[in-house]
Amino acid sequence: MPALPLARLAGLLADPTRAAMCLALLDGRAWTAGELAHHVGVVASTASEQLSRLVAGGLLVEERQGRHRYLRLAGPDTAALIEDLAAFAAKSASAPAPRNLRDSIRRSAEAHARTCYDHLAGRLGVALADALLARGVVTQEAGLAVTGPGRAWLAGIGIDLDPKRRGARPLVRSCLDWTERRPHLAGVLGVALRAHAMNTGWLEPVGTGRALRITPSGADALHELFGIDAA
Repeated sequence: MPALPLARLAGLLADPTRAAMCLALLDGRAWTAGELAHHVGVVASTASEQLSRLVAGGLLVEERQGRHRYLRLAGPDTAALIEDLAAFAAKSASAPAPRNLRDSIRRSAEAHARTCYDHLAGRLGVALADALLARGVVTQEAGLAVTGPGRAWLAGIGIDLDPKRRGARPLVRSCLDWTERRPHLAGVLGVALRAHAMNTGWLEPVGTGRALRITPSGADALHELFGIDAA
C-alpha cells in the first residue's frame, strides 16, 4: 500500500470519536447516526461530520431509509482490520478504568463472550478455537484449514460449510482476540459457529451491545460437544 493512503487510513482511526464508532459497529449491526452519537457522547452534528469522513474513507457504508441514516462497517475485511488494530493497541496500553459499575459489568460480559462482527470472540471464542484444534476439526499443519473429518463432524451437529455459499471469504481465518490476546476463529466457519449457537439457543444477547450470555442448554452442549466448561 502506498504511504499516502496508509496515512489517510491511520488518520481516520486516530480520532477517538471515530475509533469508538468503528468499535461499536463490530457488533455487526447497522446503527443510526443518532444511536452512534449517543453511544460515543457527542452531539448529532459532530457525529454526522465524523461519520461522513468514515464513509468517504471507505471504512463505513451508509443506507438511508426515510429520514434515518444507517451506518455499518464496510465488510468483514474492515471488521478484521478494526479488531486487529484494537488487539495491537491493547498490547501497548492498559485499558482505561471502568467509568462506573454498569461499564465494569459490560466489559466483564464482553470479555466472557461477545460478537466480533459476525463471529464469536472473548474467552468463549478462544475456547472454541482451542477445542476445534484439539479435536482435529481444524488444523494448522499447512496453514489454518478445516479437515475433511472435521467438516463431516460439523455437518453432523448441524453446522453446514457448503462451499457454494462462501463467496470470496476464506473458509476459516484466525482473528486475534483483543481481550484474550489469543486467536479466535473467523471466516465462514466462524460465521457458521455463531449462527448455530444463536439459532439453537446456546447463546443469547445481553442488552443491546456485543456481549452474549451462555444459556443452561448452551453450557450443556458446549461441554458435551466441545469439552468446554462454560460455568
